[in-house]
Formats: sequence, C-alpha cells, structure tokens
Amino acid sequence: QVQLVESGGGLVQAGGSLRLSCVVSGSASGLDTMAWYRQAPGKQRELVAAISPGGGTKYGDSMWPRFTISRDNAKNTMYLQMNSLKPEDTAVYHCHAVLYARDYWGQGTQVTVSS
Repeated sequence: QVQLVESGGGLVQAGGSLRLSCVVSGSASGLDTMAWYRQAPGKQRELVAAISPGGGTKYGDSMWPRFTISRDNAKNTMYLQMNSLKPEDTAVYHCHAVLYARDYWGQGTQVTVSS
C-alpha cells in the first residue's frame, strides 16, 4: 500500500524559511511526477510546484524563486524549500504523487506564517 507522509510544517515568522519533506512508502517503484499543493482556508487548492522523475520542474504562479522543489529518487522523497515566507503562504501543504497512473495524496502539513 502506497502512503505519502509529509513533515516539516510549523509556525514561522514572516521572512523565515521552512523545508517540507514528503516520503513515499510502500510499493513506490514506478514513481512518476510528484508535486506540492496548498490550500488555505476558504480558498481553492493551488499548485505550488511539481517535479518529474528526471528533475524537470514547474511552479505555480508567484512561487518561484521563493520556493524550490527537489526530489531524491533513491529515497522516494520530495522536498520543498520555502524562503522569505509571507503570511499569505499560510495553508495546509499536501504532497501528491502519480504512481502507475494513479493519484496519491498525503494528509498534509500545516504551515503558518505570522506577521
């Protein structure tokens, strides 16, 4: 059974940094594109960034260069480095992965940025 587990969220002051991790466990061979999404209260879920197995990246509007996505295929792990955080970055950040054409989601990790 494939599971995605996020970590690294928390409370940080504006201007600070956080690094999120997403570990894929279970039968993770054949892991394809991975991505981070976020959803703030009362708002729609939005793409933060996505990364292909080969390292190609795509960022949502206004995410880069403050946010940087990366992955370690040997560890089935994806990362999101978030710098210069702003209060409007406050949201639940979810990990998403495509594996054998199926979509998998993590439970999410809360990021709260105080002003």
